[in-house]
Amino acid sequence: MKTLIVYDSYFGNTEQIARAIAAAFDPGECLGVIRVDEVVPEQLAAADLLIAGSPTRAFRPSDGTRAFLKNLPAGALAGRSVAAFDTRLDAEQAPSALLKFLVKLFGYAAKPIAGGLAKKGGRVVAEPEGFLVDGSEGPLREGELERAENWARSVRAAAAG
Repeated sequence: MKTLIVYDSYFGNTEQIARAIAAAFDPGECLGVIRVDEVVPEQLAAADLLIAGSPTRAFRPSDGTRAFLKNLPAGALAGRSVAAFDTRLDAEQAPSALLKFLVKLFGYAAKPIAGGLAKKGGRVVAEPEGFLVDGSEGPLREGELERAENWARSVRAAAAG
């Protein structure tokens, strides 16, 4: 199964997660770990599984990720398995009750990414996943890289099965 991992990143945290996800695949299976603004149609066409990720910015995916999803042609992901992830602050660690409430109301980036991939024909094979950062710029919380690799193994199994 050929897998492509696309991501956007501001402070490097989401890129680190994308690379940890790639580590769960055999080298011959992974087509690459590519920023959303550098993906070309041939890469998408070669992928059986597309995993897309973004930092959560104002309760949604980054502008680059939203543009990537918007610019995918209708049906571009037909017949492909897809999964989505994000990096995010832990709502339970939010400094204010208002922020906690807003997170519960508006959510994080992974769910809209998964929805966008599905709208373009992809078959979502795993629940959208979030990986935690400490502070708005990170670093990643301890253990998140390992958790990302484990999540990717479950995505791989679901896509294959």
